[in-house]
Amino acid sequence: MKRYSLDFGKKERVLNYACQTYQLSRPNKVGAVMALIRECQPSSFKEWEKWYFENTITTGKNSVKITQDSLKEIGERLYSKITQIVIPEWEQAFRELTEKDCIEYIYNLTINRTYDGYLREKSVINDELSNIFPNIVFEESNPELDHAGDIDYVAKIGKYQIGFQIKPITAQANFGSTPISERMQMSFQNFKNEFGGKVFILYSLDGEIANKGVIEEIEKEIQRLRNI
Repeated sequence: MKRYSLDFGKKERVLNYACQTYQLSRPNKVGAVMALIRECQPSSFKEWEKWYFENTITTGKNSVKITQDSLKEIGERLYSKITQIVIPEWEQAFRELTEKDCIEYIYNLTINRTYDGYLREKSVINDELSNIFPNIVFEESNPELDHAGDIDYVAKIGKYQIGFQIKPITAQANFGSTPISERMQMSFQNFKNEFGGKVFILYSLDGEIANKGVIEEIEKEIQRLRNI
């Protein structure tokens, strides 16, 4: 299969890191590209390129039409972020990094953070959701399923299932702006196609659900599935 993607070599990691960190490839910047290309169903690269610029607008409240100039402007912003913020921060980190940091990081990532995540999941599900919805059975997601990496728990509603992903959040974080990749959106959609229910992201703050508004959405989804 012929590939049209450019190869940026070792620069790819830096470009990808900065692009994701500053959310420059989000649908509110470039449109929901995977959904768009499926709508287009192009038979050639040129057809897709032409269709994209003729039809794409950004998502969100202040939607604008995408142009070659607007993509160029995003690229300029990416360069500015990398040169003014990312490189100086990384240079400082490289200067200060020690072997001890690396050893402690691997241990902390493997042992400490895994245990924190385990406690966080148990608290959100067992101490909160199970009390709010006492008649619903919550189970850990089957690790052998394709979506298991994105979905931590499921709730069984008759023959249907609702999925849950549990994320940590600090008191200062804005959970409303946490980016969701297109790959993850596709994973959630695949889950819904297979099991009938939506997937909800629960943000945990000290073992409690921080985005309380999601509880009402879960209730609505439960009722929808029960009425099918």
